[in-house]
Amino acid sequence: MIILKKGQAGTMQSSDLMVIVEPASELTIEIESTVKKQFEHLIRARLEQVLAKFGVVSGRISVSDRGALDYAIEARLEAALQRAGGA
Repeated sequence: MIILKKGQAGTMQSSDLMVIVEPASELTIEIESTVKKQFEHLIRARLEQVLAKFGVVSGRISVSDRGALDYAIEARLEAALQRAGGA
């Protein structure tokens, strides 16, 4: 999948996250989280799993996490990708 335009999903409420995807020449993932020290590696792994599922090889993925669970991370990224052009 190719990210054609900016797409976002989620909220900044507790136990949720905001995901923004944008076109870029290479794949970059930026994570801000209230639990970054403990769980950044797990958040990144889940994001990479979803990106691989959709065949995303380039784009800028920005995540602002407020303690979201795995299913929320996956759902928000999928929604943002669909809004960005074609998942």
